[in-house]
Amino acid sequence: MNEGVEWAAHVLLLLDWVDSDRPMSTTRLAAGYELPPPYLNKQLQALVRAGLLTSTPGARGGFRLARPLDKITLMDVVTAIEGPDEAFRCTEIRRHGPGRDAPERVYDSPCAVNAAMRRAELAWRQALAEQTLADVQAEAEAHAPRLGEQLRAWHERT
Repeated sequence: MNEGVEWAAHVLLLLDWVDSDRPMSTTRLAAGYELPPPYLNKQLQALVRAGLLTSTPGARGGFRLARPLDKITLMDVVTAIEGPDEAFRCTEIRRHGPGRDAPERVYDSPCAVNAAMRRAELAWRQALAEQTLADVQAEAEAHAPRLGEQLRAWHERT
């Protein structure tokens, strides 16, 4: 999974914590995380396409949450950034090397490696789908009770 998922989740959380009445620009968000704006903008546009953010064009434009954090799961964020494709792709390598000359009936049942990987991915996807960003936010605030207050202060200073 690429780091864009991490940045996307942090941006969504930040936008909720600062709870601004104005959209926040890519430049401002990128500066807050010390990222190049074009890199972060790519992630933000993916979040817009997925319906997690709204985008307002123009000089005073930027991004806002499209829905509350309790309606955004970690799986929503992963899918927005990584796409819906499965992480593991079986290429049937068992048909090569020592398996090259095996009778076709040997391959009638799914590859055991493929089956195990699919079960693991399904469990991973279910776990991500069960956790909302509101859950993540609550956990973060349990570890750092003044986090929301600090982020709002940062937002007002910059």
